[in-house]
Amino acid sequence: MQKGDTRIAFGIMGGWNQSQAHAQFVSNVVDFGMNLQGALEAARFSKTTFDGCDVQMETRVSPAVIKELQSMGHVIRTVGEYYVPLGAGQAVMSVPGGVHFGASDPRKDGAAVPENPDFK
Repeated sequence: MQKGDTRIAFGIMGGWNQSQAHAQFVSNVVDFGMNLQGALEAARFSKTTFDGCDVQMETRVSPAVIKELQSMGHVIRTVGEYYVPLGAGQAVMSVPGGVHFGASDPRKDGAAVPENPDFK
């Protein structure tokens, strides 16, 4: 994704949930102003079937949100705190001036490792 000269490259593995995790990541950055790490770590949810109102949600989703969704007819199944089947990703961002940021999802192995600048 890109806005002006700021560019973000990311990928979130997750099979059935991959596109949903991508949309949640973009929304976390664009709509909620999260940094890369926060956007990857945020609690996720997933609709894993075409029929019905069933939704999987990580246990870190607010109980008030879960209760409100249930009152609207959603069938919520809470899963782990950082539930790997809801996707795991990595992201990098480049901003004007050559500054780069990286983030790694805690749901799987990975790390954002900085590169030493070239001092001349």
